[in-house]
This record gives sequence, structure tokens and C-alpha cells, in this order.
Amino acid sequence: MKITHFSKSIRQLSTHLLAIIIGVLLSVNTLLVLPSQAESAPISVDSQSIAQKPSSAAAIGSSSFVTAAVNKVGKAVVRIDTERQVSRRIPEAFTEDPFFRRFFGDSLPRNLPPEELRGLGSGFIIDKSGLVLTNAHVVDKADKVTVSLKDGRKFEGKVQGADEVTDLAVVKINAPNDLPVATLGSSSNVQVGDWAIAVGNPLGFDNTVTLGIVSTLKRPSAQVGISSKRLEFIQTDAAINPGNSGGPLLNDRGEVIGINTAIRADAMGIGFAIPIDKAKQITSELERNGRVAHPFIGIGMDDLTPDKARQINANPNSPIQVPEVTGILIGRVIPDSPAATAGIRIGDVIVAIDGKPISKGEELLNIVENSGVGQNLQLKVRRGNRTQQISLRTADMKDFS
Repeated sequence: MKITHFSKSIRQLSTHLLAIIIGVLLSVNTLLVLPSQAESAPISVDSQSIAQKPSSAAAIGSSSFVTAAVNKVGKAVVRIDTERQVSRRIPEAFTEDPFFRRFFGDSLPRNLPPEELRGLGSGFIIDKSGLVLTNAHVVDKADKVTVSLKDGRKFEGKVQGADEVTDLAVVKINAPNDLPVATLGSSSNVQVGDWAIAVGNPLGFDNTVTLGIVSTLKRPSAQVGISSKRLEFIQTDAAINPGNSGGPLLNDRGEVIGINTAIRADAMGIGFAIPIDKAKQITSELERNGRVAHPFIGIGMDDLTPDKARQINANPNSPIQVPEVTGILIGRVIPDSPAATAGIRIGDVIVAIDGKPISKGEELLNIVENSGVGQNLQLKVRRGNRTQQISLRTADMKDFS
């Protein structure tokens, strides 16, 4: 009986030992297999190729150009908080309703307490006198503007000038002359593929830095979906989110090449920035006059090609027949505008301005914008089978807003 019990114990012990041994072997085998699975397949390359193509890890090291650029400009980047009160009225459907009037009598209020709206954006100091550059939509209709520096200081800001057409604004703060100032570069030297560093306060997360490259230059505002603006953006894949608006876009030397603007909520992995060269022009005018005068001729337009013209003419429901040429098709003429005064009609096609052939709406906008207010433009227009010269004088856009 004792021998049987002893034999059974030996078998159990052997089983446990065998299980432990198998487990150890499996663990060792797993440790040996996992690293090899993580490694990529061997690729044959020569040492010269490797030397000519440094890895991104070498380009962005512990003391990278990104760190140097942010250290150079970071203190000049500010947070902008805005407040404004919006008055609210009770709809007349309630105030005139007999039931409510019987219940409340003459004490029924017509106005509700004002609603307080808060906004958040970014900006950067461009002058030791306290000038801050930001987006116009950041400070739009603000009753109170608070500018916070990275070192914790806060100042009340005054909007010195804003321009909705280019989405730029200048805010003035009264502060000591020890203010940090951002170094302004040149956007005319920027090339596709250059590094792009966005600095700001996206979604309320202060002092945030994102890195990408310049993916496209001169992206027309109409293509971005904001035809009311007159801009050609720097497009980048550096993350730009709400709250980044007004902050600087830097190059690899820490110079400001653009002003970030979060204008497309659906722009996944794409951001846009206003070129700094354009901002320099606008800023000086905002400082002097508080506003910017933009030339205006008063038309709605669409690009026209011979193929598109044939499609329009073949449509039995088309209200017009258009010349089968390349140019700018007039789809709308604003009453009393320079175009209306000059005799431009719906269905006309502008084929040249001041002797220069034209085929894109962006080209026409740039010519008009650069012409100045009160300047004469000579338009070559196709109307039906006839070609004629029409002269018009640009007006100030604010007179037709």
C-alpha cells in the first residue's frame, strides 16, 4: 500500500517537472523568435548610399533644429483670449402669443440676459512697442482681449486694426520694452519640401509645437473653400487646429514664414498659413489706418474653356449662349458696381486685362487686388461673336460690403 502511494507521488512529481521543463523551453523559444519577427528583411545596400542619406533620427536629434527654432521664437508666441457679449431677444411668437401674455401680463420681458461668448487663439509679438500679429477671426467683434505671454504675464489688448479679406489683425498691448520679438523671415524663399514648424495653443493646450513640411505653395483661397478671401496660402502637413489660429509657422532657422489659420474643420492632416510677406504689407497699413482698402469691380465669375462653353450651349435649359473660348465667364454683376457702370453683362467672357490674356479667376483677382483703388483697367471682352474693349475704374470693397 505504501509502495503504491509512493509510486503515485513519483509519477505526479515527474509530471510537474516535465511541465516546468516544457514551459521553460517554450519561453526561451519565444524570446528567441520575437526579435527576429520584429526585424525587417535584409536589404542589400552599399555603404556609400547609407552615408549620403542620413536617417531622420540623425536629422532630428536631442538638440535638433526644431528645439533651436522654438527656443528662438517661443517666448514671443502669445495666447489670445477674447470675450464678447451677445444680446438676445425673445422671439415675437412668444411675446405676442395670447397664452403667454395672459400668464405673464405686461411683465413678459422682450430681451433675455446677454450671452457671454469666449474665444481662444494665438499670436506673436512683432515689435517691442507691443504689437501682436494674429488672425482677424480670432479677435472678431471682441469686447475684451487678453494677451498672455509664455512667462505668465498678462496684458489687456486693443485691436488696432483688422482686415477680414486677408484674415489679419494687429493687437496693441502696453508693456515694458523687454518684450520678446519674433524674427520675421521671407515667404518668397520658401520651397515645397521645406521644414514647417507650427507654434501656438491648439484646443487650449498652451505652448504646443508641431512639425511637418511645406506641401504646397500659393494655394488659392477659392480652392480652400473661402472665396470671400483674397489669399494664396502656404499649405503644410504640420498639425494646425482651432487655437493655433494666429500663431507663427516657422522655417528650420526659427524665422516666421507664415501665420497659421485653422479654417477647414475637415482638413485632415492639412493646414494653411498666410504668407508672411503678405502679412508685412497688410500690417503696416493696419497700423496707419486701422483698415485695408481692397479694389473691387463687382462680378461673380467662373473659369471658362471651349469644352465647358459647348456643354453650356448644348444644355436646352441654359439661359445664355456663351462664346466657345478660354477666359472668365461673368455669372453675376452687382448693381451700381464698377462692372455694372462700365456695361459688363452676364454671359460676357473676359479674355484679357490690360493686354494680358487671362484664363483663371485667381489671376483676375490678383490683378484687381494689385491694381489699387481708383485705378483704370482695360478689359478685352467677348460678347457673342463680337470682341470689344471695356474700361472700368476700381472701387473700394467696403462701399459694397
